[in-house]
Amino acid sequence: MRQKVAFGKCSRSDHIRGMASHAQLSASSPKGASPRPGPISNWLLLVAALVFAMVLVGGITRLTESGLSMVRWEPISGAIPPLNEAAWEAEFEAYRASPEYQQINRGMSLSEFKEIFFWEYVHRLLGRFIGLAFAVPLLWFAWKRAVPKGYGWRLVVLLALGGLQGAIGWWMVASGLVDRPEVSHIRLAVHLLTALLIFGGLIWTALDLRNLARNPAARPARVTVVAAWTFSLLGLQLLFGAYVAGLDAGYAFNSWPKMGEEWFPADTPMLQPFLANFADNPVVVQFVHRWLAWVVAGAALALAASAWARRLHLSAAAVVVTLLLQILLGVATLVSGVELHLAIGHQAMAALLLGAIVTAAHGLGTGKQKRA
Repeated sequence: MRQKVAFGKCSRSDHIRGMASHAQLSASSPKGASPRPGPISNWLLLVAALVFAMVLVGGITRLTESGLSMVRWEPISGAIPPLNEAAWEAEFEAYRASPEYQQINRGMSLSEFKEIFFWEYVHRLLGRFIGLAFAVPLLWFAWKRAVPKGYGWRLVVLLALGGLQGAIGWWMVASGLVDRPEVSHIRLAVHLLTALLIFGGLIWTALDLRNLARNPAARPARVTVVAAWTFSLLGLQLLFGAYVAGLDAGYAFNSWPKMGEEWFPADTPMLQPFLANFADNPVVVQFVHRWLAWVVAGAALALAASAWARRLHLSAAAVVVTLLLQILLGVATLVSGVELHLAIGHQAMAALLLGAIVTAAHGLGTGKQKRA
């Protein structure tokens, strides 16, 4: 009986505190607003899944050398593919005037052109779909005044980054349509890192909103020191990964752990100034990407250990598993001579590793927050 009385007192106290917190939140919210952090969180995670698919298709487009098959940027009309033989001939004629056809693919048949056109078209179409999948629900949530206070600016920034990403994509493609039939590896890196920044931002914001749905008094997670180091090192590694892809540096040496018979080939031609080697020298770029991976692994394991100590066991395990798979895929891609499926898996796993690290870092930065 005493236990029941004590329980009743505790429940009444919790109820009073909850009513006070609800009144406080209502007073700080716009009149008539009805924040819906749970549905918005689910929507953002769905968009993040679409961005992951975009990264995957982008990798396929790059590895199949399909990215320069569409030589025009038509944000609206470009959503409609060639629908008849005359339209295909017109598209092919435009491609035949490009440096890639003139210098590499001269004599390509229309059927072969259709194969490379497919992946670039899917890549662009998916980008348009993601834009609509983000913009339309955002407008609906804004109209319903369902966006929680303090989160509107974040969603607008993510939308703006998505629009900027489309422009960056064309900026990248345009670099391969003049003189040299190769896209700039610097622009490729900007394109990939922006996509992954959007991917990580979507997950982080979704997790903040999920916490808010569970606890109306929850504050946004902070970035801890170990998370900041891990993000910084991972970002640098992803940058060099993009350089490897853009320079075809993965073909430079296909042995591991050494590069041929040496840890670093002594006869490697070096560029001047010296720092240019870290962006433009395929051998140096592959070397850095190989060994920076272990520094990133150390930081990721430290993050996982911190998460495990905080009893975030699932998040910690996800970091360790994706890290190990990424290392194995990286080595397998290298020694296979950049086999297509392994290379695609390596890029996809990089995005999954980022997602696991974002989730673990968010858990660490949430801390113990007082419930309403």
